[in-house]
Amino acid sequence: MSKNLVILGGGESGVGAAILGKKKGMNVFLSDFGSITEDYRRMLDSEGIEWEQGGHSMDRILTADEVVKSPGIPPTAPIIKAIDEKGIPVISEIEFAGRYTDAKMVCITGSNGKTTTTLLTYHILKNAGINVGLAGNVGQSLALQVAHEKHDVYVIELSSFQLENMYDFRANIAVILNITPDHLDRYDYEMQNYINAKFRILNNLTPQDAFIYWQDDPVITRQLERIRTEAMMFPFAEHHEVGTKAYLADNEASLIIDTPATTLNIPRAELSLNGLHNLYNSMAAALSACILKIDKEEIRAALGNFEGVEHRLEYTATINGVRYINDSKATNVNSCWYALESMPSGTVLILGGKDKGNDYNEIMPLVSEKVKAIVCMGKDNTKLLDFFRGKISEIYDTHSISEAVKTASEIATDGDTVLLSPCCASFDLFSSYEDRGRKFKDEVRKLAGS
Repeated sequence: MSKNLVILGGGESGVGAAILGKKKGMNVFLSDFGSITEDYRRMLDSEGIEWEQGGHSMDRILTADEVVKSPGIPPTAPIIKAIDEKGIPVISEIEFAGRYTDAKMVCITGSNGKTTTTLLTYHILKNAGINVGLAGNVGQSLALQVAHEKHDVYVIELSSFQLENMYDFRANIAVILNITPDHLDRYDYEMQNYINAKFRILNNLTPQDAFIYWQDDPVITRQLERIRTEAMMFPFAEHHEVGTKAYLADNEASLIIDTPATTLNIPRAELSLNGLHNLYNSMAAALSACILKIDKEEIRAALGNFEGVEHRLEYTATINGVRYINDSKATNVNSCWYALESMPSGTVLILGGKDKGNDYNEIMPLVSEKVKAIVCMGKDNTKLLDFFRGKISEIYDTHSISEAVKTASEIATDGDTVLLSPCCASFDLFSSYEDRGRKFKDEVRKLAGS
């Protein structure tokens, strides 16, 4: 008898899982408590997959043999509790898709930098002629690609939410870039719960697999004292330490990659991405490529011509001698720290949005060193105003992107930088960080035309 597969969530991952399940001969039913976009409805209809939106048919859902859950649905949701009480297994789309491919898996997680590192790794492999797919939080869903295509390697960006429901899935190369507080509302405000979710990326690693990680991250270091992995270790750091496989040398002028398969020395000036955080991203991507035995000249070339990620330290324009940088993807304090670390003095910083329990003390030393003014942008800026007043000479209260950009442009003078790096989620004024970043760029372009 055919397996009854229920998919919860009609977004990219859910629709991909539904299509793969149908292809594998399962009875598939997709349910979304919200609304499904027209494109995804069309995809489901074209495959003959039953779906519903605007609510859940519990009697139908609870007949499932297995449930594939959207990463956005928390484990505390009533529907998940009801499914758990029935003893029905709940898995992620990545776990489901992994059953049906023998491709090599390069899996990347971290609180910050994972999108850049994922795209950079994909860029290196694709430029080297590898038949590679891009999946997870970027690209098409892994399940959809497994259903319709056949890649030799997948580069997958994994959030902690996606890792929660992964059990038997195995990465060939697992990367943890860093771990700093984020999404703690999802994890009962217990940092260890978040750390545990991130470290699920190491599940099932064998001695033939590789673990790449930042050697100087105190959270990662502490967790590695508690757990054990059979994988080969490839740590990276700013400076050479015991066992370091990627680091800076020659007075920080050169990036060294030193693995059993490949040794590389790349002048730092040749790297397309600037800033210490991007140096770490480049190290992790280069290590992954070396482990996969990509030619060293291919790695060198790709690290030099990568164009970066939209909404992450994205140069937008220079107007009247002022540079405008879109870092809307900085939805937590640590992301903003990395942005400020790569900024010059004379930065006008636009902050604000939906606060996730932020502690702004982390960025205060860089604010003191580099920021001439802060422009708060949100429905309610009280917390920001209370924290930064008295610590910085100029702080402004605005409530729209147009007002924030206009205010910043009036403060900034020739040689300054206006940086949108909000520290917060976007959902008070915008539909997503992408929406926020696009609207910022639109307002900057209006300035250029005025």
